Amino acid sequence: MTTTGYTDPRPVYTRATEQAAALIRTVRPEQLDGPTPCTEFDVRALLSHVVGGTRRIAVVGEGGDGLAVEPVAEGVEDDGWAAAYDEVRVRVLKAWEADERMTAPVRVPWGEVPGHAALSGYVMEIVTHTWDLAEAVGHPFALDPDLADFALATAQRVLPDSRPRDEETPFDTRREAPEGAGRYERLAAWMGRAPLSRA
Repeated sequence: MTTTGYTDPRPVYTRATEQAAALIRTVRPEQLDGPTPCTEFDVRALLSHVVGGTRRIAVVGEGGDGLAVEPVAEGVEDDGWAAAYDEVRVRVLKAWEADERMTAPVRVPWGEVPGHAALSGYVMEIVTHTWDLAEAVGHPFALDPDLADFALATAQRVLPDSRPRDEETPFDTRREAPEGAGRYERLAAWMGRAPLSRA
């Protein structure tokens, strides 16, 4: 917690992007057409959304109009996703490194919020999409449970049950997590996902 009363999301976002980058490096070309729990995306489209969405976050942090940036990445070769993601995530870390970015208001798809709230929302997004990708490619390594805890706490704050989810909401209606669900499964359920084996 900072002296201004919010948890600084920058170290968490850094860890979340390192985890996502490590996972993206494991994706093989023959997996790109496979399904993901994010039903409108196959693996290639999910990677495009992750890279494009991360570019949007960079533009927001740089003071630009992130809403003018489509959250998709065009023209990336099948073997180029890891490099494309590394490039944009490093740009985000630089764009958000100044402390003033944490309190300055920014416009994001869910409204105008302080920078720390925006970046916390983007932690929620990248951690959720990292689980989507891990599910799609067979969980090549264990994901960091602390990141799921942070993402779920953010999701419960910004997507409470009292806020209906409609076509403007980028995540589906909350599901019930199965009994004994792990932290990522609870996050996925809150975000309207189901594991591929049960989808």
